[in-house]
Amino acid sequence: MKPFQIGELSARVEAVLRRYGKNEKELHFADIVINMESRLILKNNKTIDLTVKEFDLLVELVRNKNIALYRDQLYEKVWGEEFIGETRTLDSHIQRLRRKLGWENRIKTVFRIGYRLEE
Repeated sequence: MKPFQIGELSARVEAVLRRYGKNEKELHFADIVINMESRLILKNNKTIDLTVKEFDLLVELVRNKNIALYRDQLYEKVWGEEFIGETRTLDSHIQRLRRKLGWENRIKTVFRIGYRLEE
């Protein structure tokens, strides 16, 4: 309700972000640890080098594990552009993630939908 103070608004936004885990410092999934601040990926205590888009795509998949994500959702969240449906950019990034992480059986293609990261 108006009027409000900026400090209160900031505290409320931070509380919502905490509830939804958007300001987590680390994400854990299977055999990897994702450090959000340093943008570092560790798999079995070894660093995995990912590009900026591969990192963002991995974070999106981990945050939504076991959920089928539509191609357009992934493309818009990671690339910040509207998905036009004719680009293979997302597919090639998914292939590289599978190869770099050894997750050929974890990142599933969902026919006519997109992709799902399975636990």
